[in-house]
Amino acid sequence: MEYLWFLNTLVCIRVAWNQGTDGISVLEHHAPEGDSPPLHVHHTEDEVFHVLDGVLRLRVAEGERVLGAGETVLAPKGVPHTYRVESAGCRWLTVTAGRDFENFVRTMARPAWRPELPPPSGPPTPEEAAVLADVASRFGIEVVGPPLG
Repeated sequence: MEYLWFLNTLVCIRVAWNQGTDGISVLEHHAPEGDSPPLHVHHTEDEVFHVLDGVLRLRVAEGERVLGAGETVLAPKGVPHTYRVESAGCRWLTVTAGRDFENFVRTMARPAWRPELPPPSGPPTPEEAAVLADVASRFGIEVVGPPLG
């Protein structure tokens, strides 16, 4: 398995998009309490969230839902969404049918030295946030708002 540090999270590539013929990608995320990406839209692929453990508050369009272990939600392509980890930590699977999200994560991540959370680096600076938005746009992901507070 391949482990990556993506911002303040640990990502394990469970199924890479190029392992099959349909481009299905399964990434396992482990994030600390309070982790929340900016509100964003995937223009090229749906994103399925399946919580393994912990509590994840997910906003899709105008609605919010709190998910616990075993719960699953779809964030359809073209619909703004984000999440916030509401427990001491959370692990979930992200499933997409395409390569854009996985390749975005790979581009922004660095190899993990060990399969645990990276040392915390805090929220991105305005310059780092601009780079993140620019790289995301190359993979069909548009930042449209702030993280969940």
